[in-house]
Amino acid sequence: MPGPGIPAPGTTISALYYYGDGCSHCENVKPVLATLRAKYPDLRIEMREVYNNATNQQNFSAVNLQYGLGNAGIPLIIIGNKALIGDIEIRDHLEESILAERDRLAAGNGAAPGQIRPSGFDYPAGMTSLTIPVVIVSALIDSINPCAFAILIFLLVSLTVAGNRRRILLVGGSYVAAMFLFHLLVGIGLFSVISLSGYSRMFSLIGAAVAIALGLVTILDVIRNKETYLLSVPDSKKGILGRYLEKVSVPAAFILGILAGLFGFSCTGGIYISILGLMGRSFTLLTGLPYLILYNVIFVLPLALVVLLVAYGLSPRQADRWRLGNRRLLRMIIGIAMVAIGLVIVSGWIG
Repeated sequence: MPGPGIPAPGTTISALYYYGDGCSHCENVKPVLATLRAKYPDLRIEMREVYNNATNQQNFSAVNLQYGLGNAGIPLIIIGNKALIGDIEIRDHLEESILAERDRLAAGNGAAPGQIRPSGFDYPAGMTSLTIPVVIVSALIDSINPCAFAILIFLLVSLTVAGNRRRILLVGGSYVAAMFLFHLLVGIGLFSVISLSGYSRMFSLIGAAVAIALGLVTILDVIRNKETYLLSVPDSKKGILGRYLEKVSVPAAFILGILAGLFGFSCTGGIYISILGLMGRSFTLLTGLPYLILYNVIFVLPLALVVLLVAYGLSPRQADRWRLGNRRLLRMIIGIAMVAIGLVIVSGWIG
């Protein structure tokens, strides 16, 4: 029996197309479909809009689940035993998929599309879906942000002089919450720009290039063995941060978190841009938002852990000594990881 969303093949070449009204990537696919429909009269494409049609949304989820596509975004075309995800893959591979399906039907062999097992889907060469493990690993690397850690520890040192556990949790939590919201909102804004531009692949490559460049600078920073680092909070901004560090209040900590996110973005921002570019290739903002939230939860997790440890007895001065003693090792790890992520994306192994 055919699957939950696959039209039964007959004398025509059948394909199933999921799209959304207002999706810029779907708009890019329109002329491709029009050209191929005119060229191949035996092609039948069943159109299913998922933004405004609840039935199509449920069907889309069922197809994703049945064929092991994960949380595939739109535009998505299923034809024969192929799943083409994103406007670039559809543009580059749909015609060859039509010809392959025509040959299969003419030969009268092979399983019908609805009978293909999940492992039978043939993804285009060089494409691996953005997965949750990739998001988690990238976020963990991004989270070892020396700029954000240094500011938080200075804040906690001030707090422990006259602060009790409740105050440490409130003020420290305010700082972490501000970092989370700042990065999430920046991510949503950049994701929207990337998605609307229709150049998500270009943005992912730009982010990868930035990650490689920042990674190399970070590695060279460690090798030159100086006390100051090129990728750190600028001296001109430390006075601004110092004013909020002195206040040690919930509102001041929140503003401090935003400033730390803003000034520290240069440390590891290339990783974030790369992941956003990869998300933009296959996800809409709606379907990509859970990945974006997960990334930012992982990003602030080490900061939240430091706040909890200090609130329950760890000396922030001890934490600062550990940070200073290991900062070169941490920066080297970050630098190597950023270069590695950038090279993986540029090579096309992911996205």
